[in-house]
Amino acid sequence: MPVYRLPEQTVFPPVEHAVESGLLAVGGDLSPERLLAAYREGIFPWYSEGEPLLWWSPDPRFVLFPDELRISRSMRQFLKKESLRITFDLAFPEVIAACRKPRPGQDGTWITKEMEEAYITLHHLGYAHSVEVRQEGTLTGGLYGVSLGRVFFGESMFSTRANASKAALITLVSRLKELHFDLIDCQVETPHLGSLGARFIPRREFNALLKESLRHETFRGNWGALNATRLFPKQDIS
Repeated sequence: MPVYRLPEQTVFPPVEHAVESGLLAVGGDLSPERLLAAYREGIFPWYSEGEPLLWWSPDPRFVLFPDELRISRSMRQFLKKESLRITFDLAFPEVIAACRKPRPGQDGTWITKEMEEAYITLHHLGYAHSVEVRQEGTLTGGLYGVSLGRVFFGESMFSTRANASKAALITLVSRLKELHFDLIDCQVETPHLGSLGARFIPRREFNALLKESLRHETFRGNWGALNATRLFPKQDIS
């Protein structure tokens, strides 16, 4: 089955047309309208510097259900440290910049400058959110992703000290449970996420859950400025 080349219009082919690797389409842009349209269909961009813009919808899908989060005893102790401060949406540009840095043993990163700018725009629009972990006042870990309906689409995380990114995810899950979210889309399998309870589900099941979750309005705005119970839904970009 061929990979689709996207037209100028903000449309995507059915996800069932993705090739075995999950690659669905190529081209288009990273405008807020196209990105949000992609996420609503269970599609996400993933490509490297020098490659064309690639869009993916893998089958199966790697997800984390909030109620299935596994927290080890050592992590519970880590989260009690007085030197630890975890916040939301206070340093989105810094978090994505840290995620963009190549990992040890890697030559590059899939977070291109174009991607970085696109998600910062989504953050300004209230759709993309960050979790920041500071130890002794220093940013040591965090994550960012996109929120639509009651699904959080995790994009990337980083850690410069042991357990910092896990602390970010655990805190995020706690916030999402307060807001009655259905799941976190982890997109790509990693042992790190698997140890916390993430698992595969069929793409058909994922898309059914996504469709149901999108019936709920999206909690936009700064997640750090308001208590979870005071977050208010706003109209999505159509």
